[in-house]
Amino acid sequence: MTHPPLLTTDQTDALQEVTNIAIGQAATSLAAILDCFVRLSVPRIRVLEASDLSRAMTDMIGLGTEITATRQSFQGSMQGEALVIYDQTGCAELAAELMGYEDDLTDQAEVEILLEVSNVLIGACLGSIAELLGVQQSFSPPTILVTRRPIDTLFADMTLCWQHALLVEVSFSLENRQFSCHIAFMMPDATIESMRQAIEKFMENY
Repeated sequence: MTHPPLLTTDQTDALQEVTNIAIGQAATSLAAILDCFVRLSVPRIRVLEASDLSRAMTDMIGLGTEITATRQSFQGSMQGEALVIYDQTGCAELAAELMGYEDDLTDQAEVEILLEVSNVLIGACLGSIAELLGVQQSFSPPTILVTRRPIDTLFADMTLCWQHALLVEVSFSLENRQFSCHIAFMMPDATIESMRQAIEKFMENY
């Protein structure tokens, strides 16, 4: 069995510090759109067997939860997949109360709103991480991965040809609202090594 390219405790702490700054930028962007206070979880960072990703997502969100999720690939020094996973119960509230959508919410309208929010969150998070680590980064447009599906089926239509994955997880919620979402950045073996090098340079400079 191939051993995963692990991060040291210091490297993990540094990446968590960088991620904290990045999600703060994302929360500010989201709060500006929704005019609502955004709460953040502490980022969780770990290296997993790729086959364990589905279970990790289920553990983070809760078995049986119905979700809609978007997918956004990113390229450059960091390569991988970014997922934004929405608790379905808060999606209608997001459209009607927070974004002023007055008509009956069609499936297409819901998709457009979630893609817009996903693009803001992922762009702010990954853009800030890339800037802090001094690396080049680009993103593909977000797409819908699944709609109204149980969380444990999240990866049913998604194939990852990876052995291991660096998983960065964070949750966003809104004060006094049902809406919540979870972001997961997944990076394969080759990117883990490049991340190690970028984190080391960050640690040397700070």
